Amino acid sequence: MTSFISSLRENNRLSVTIILALSCLLSVTLEIFRVYYSGSFTYLFLIWNLFLAIIPYVISTFFLLYYKKIRSLWLTAIVLFSWLLIFPNAPYIVTDFFHLEPRASVPYWFDLGLILSFAWNGLMLGFVSLYDVQTALSRRYGVIKGWVFSLLSLVLASFGIYLGRYERFNSWDILTNPVDLFVDITNRFIHPMQHPRTMLMTILFSAVLIFAYVMLVNLFNREGAYKR
Repeated sequence: MTSFISSLRENNRLSVTIILALSCLLSVTLEIFRVYYSGSFTYLFLIWNLFLAIIPYVISTFFLLYYKKIRSLWLTAIVLFSWLLIFPNAPYIVTDFFHLEPRASVPYWFDLGLILSFAWNGLMLGFVSLYDVQTALSRRYGVIKGWVFSLLSLVLASFGIYLGRYERFNSWDILTNPVDLFVDITNRFIHPMQHPRTMLMTILFSAVLIFAYVMLVNLFNREGAYKR
């Protein structure tokens, strides 16, 4: 445990991890209070969505700390592919604003703050997770390849957000429902003009996420986070 904490500190991740943990705890506390106050479980699903958003952060943290010990290219690819499958769950929480509407049991402003808290944590978990992966890849394969992977990941995540929100696919459908998932994705790539909402939403979310991520990376680089 001591060595793990030391590794987090050396990679400038100890304070970030603590802050993210406290922020996530705040979100969960707000939801528990809402349930207690209203007697309603309306937004309880946000806790599950936040849990899914934490998973890619956990994977990327360990990858950043121990990527030097992964000598096999195939094993590296498996780790990255597994991470990429669940990475969209982090920014996906932003779309939970779709559920926001006035409810008699709780003030509208409270629900707005509640969803904002979960959405913010989802974005930060996703961005820091992506940055951890990019940092490890940049150190091993070069900065350009690290950036290519990151930008491509954000585009794929935007497409994944669409699949999750409108087509109701989940990350684990690649194992439980691979045929329908493959057919749906293939159809949208072969006939993009027949699915304008898919194309436009993917482009919009890609642009927003990329600009936000680049801004975050610029802030990280100011702190010298790329030090080996």
